[in-house]
Amino acid sequence: MERASFFSPQAGRLVEAPRRVNARFAIGDIVRHREYDFRGVVFDIDPVFANSEEWYEAIPAELRPERNQPYYHLLAENGENSYIAYVSQQNLLADGESGPVEHPSVSQLFDDFKAGRYRLRRGLTH
Repeated sequence: MERASFFSPQAGRLVEAPRRVNARFAIGDIVRHREYDFRGVVFDIDPVFANSEEWYEAIPAELRPERNQPYYHLLAENGENSYIAYVSQQNLLADGESGPVEHPSVSQLFDDFKAGRYRLRRGLTH
């Protein structure tokens, strides 16, 4: 399997990952957590776990997801707060039918909400 490296600011190091990954969600998709009561919009995707070891070790061992799967950066919200979340693919479900996300940073990254997802603002794409 062909591999590549990318720098992760969260991990503070180069992270090695497969060159091809099957991400279930895309930037702009609305998702919700499988276990916890929050939802969000995907604004970045890591092909494998790319956060700090402290972050990973803080997750109880019985709940700790595998490292070798996509991880999603979300503009997340629950009934009380808006925040940034970092979530493994195994813990997310599609949730576009539940409407838009009200996170205050959505308008900085995305244009209109249409057909259950957001479109990335022009000029922010590669």
